[in-house]
Amino acid sequence: MSGVLRPYFDGMYAASEDPYAVRQRWYEIRKRALLLAALPQPRYRRAYEPGCGTGELTQALSQRCDHLLSSDFSPQAVEIACRSTRALTNVQVVQHILPAQWPRDAGRFDLIVLSEVGYFLDREEMRRVAECCQASLEADGTLVACDWRPDFDERRLSTDEVHAALAALGLPRLVFHEEDDFVLQVWGRDGRSVAEREGIR
Repeated sequence: MSGVLRPYFDGMYAASEDPYAVRQRWYEIRKRALLLAALPQPRYRRAYEPGCGTGELTQALSQRCDHLLSSDFSPQAVEIACRSTRALTNVQVVQHILPAQWPRDAGRFDLIVLSEVGYFLDREEMRRVAECCQASLEADGTLVACDWRPDFDERRLSTDEVHAALAALGLPRLVFHEEDDFVLQVWGRDGRSVAEREGIR
């Protein structure tokens, strides 16, 4: 992730601890609920959430994960997320610049959530992040991407390109949810539906 974006994030978090109003906006609350409902497993052992921002999704994911590693490019966001998750003993929040600092030495994850982060990367960076997802995902792992669709000045990659880079990994797609505002996709190494996993069909 390019350093040219640092002033943008520094300015946002200097102006507000919740610059996207993720705590108050129904849009954000509803989107988190949809993402959580789209996860095919009720619980995950080890999850990674890069681009965690202020940690609102982190707090929600923590209820479904034994251990959750979350990270952000912005040191201010990391500080805010650390404060908001201080009481959650299964959560670790660190600063990572993608793709260079992808936690390759942290072992594999059975859940990777890329929410509103891919479009801040350029095409080559996103390709490398997708490769990192492939290399880090457990044999029964789930990969999630959720991204804003309208254009904005700081966008470096279209949401379609972000999702295409992940789709190119060839994992079975489990969920495709599209609205005018955002798109949510879920892929898994286990291509069975939730009903198939539970023996309903």
